[in-house]
Amino acid sequence: MLDWLLIVLGLVLLVGGGEALVWGASGIARLARITPAVIGLTIVAAGTSMPELVVSVQAALAGSPGLAIGNVVGSNLFNIAAILGLTALIRPLRILGNTVRLEWPVMILAAFQLHLLARDGSIDRLEGAFFAVAMVIFTAYSVWLGRREMTEIETQEFEANPNPSLPQSGPKALLFFLLLVAVGIGLLVGGSTALVTGSVGVAASLGVSETIIGLTIVAAGTSTPELVTSLVAARRGKDDIAVGNIVGSNIFNVLAILGVTALILPVPVPNEIIVRDNWWMLGVSLLLFPLMKTGLRINRAEGALLLGVYAVYLGILISAAGVS
Repeated sequence: MLDWLLIVLGLVLLVGGGEALVWGASGIARLARITPAVIGLTIVAAGTSMPELVVSVQAALAGSPGLAIGNVVGSNLFNIAAILGLTALIRPLRILGNTVRLEWPVMILAAFQLHLLARDGSIDRLEGAFFAVAMVIFTAYSVWLGRREMTEIETQEFEANPNPSLPQSGPKALLFFLLLVAVGIGLLVGGSTALVTGSVGVAASLGVSETIIGLTIVAAGTSTPELVTSLVAARRGKDDIAVGNIVGSNIFNVLAILGVTALILPVPVPNEIIVRDNWWMLGVSLLLFPLMKTGLRINRAEGALLLGVYAVYLGILISAAGVS
């Protein structure tokens, strides 16, 4: 009963956190004259990825490498196939900013580097440092580019005033929106922690391996902030935050989360992730490119395709785990 109560509590906190984070991030974007896409790639992506960071570090320190690496790989798969798929199925998503030119190439490069460096069975501290430095460089460049280049659509969004009741300028406005972001991140972290704790408790009775749990229950649980944030952002017409949140989270998961985790303690990589799950992560990441490129939107049919791909992947995992 306690596990189910934790799941319900986690979902409630996640909904509130997603709302606060989107409002705060949008306000900061307007004040800083930075495109919402860049905010989605940085503040929102980092905030919604905090649960993955906490879980991966804790798992590594607890001697559960399958959970640590499975959480990252499983979250990246879930983000693209399940979250973008479901969001696009509910409401087609416009692709704005530099998503196709810059963010997607960095995301696929990070996924490829993860697969390449994991082939020897571990991510050591030097490789973790490489990931972390790459994250800092990418973030700095994204912010610089976002301030330098702004599309006509994004300019029109800034000229509009969708929230006249909220503060619009000055230090008080910045403090207000930063507080919203902080509250949103706090609720997301607390909600995902409760959700993962409850979900793992329920799933433990199935007797499956920690790697499978990391790839499924924990990955889905820690990615719920991305799900809620993207759905809320899409419902409010902030497609750039919805998409940027997913692409940015995938970049953050590999470069920052795995980088920091490996810096603290080298992360062994189970063989099944090397021969199966990393390839699925690469395949889904590659599939995203033509879906975004065609018409610069992800429509409902393409969303259904992504969800179908994830269902097939889950079927393979369930079969491998021997769960009936």
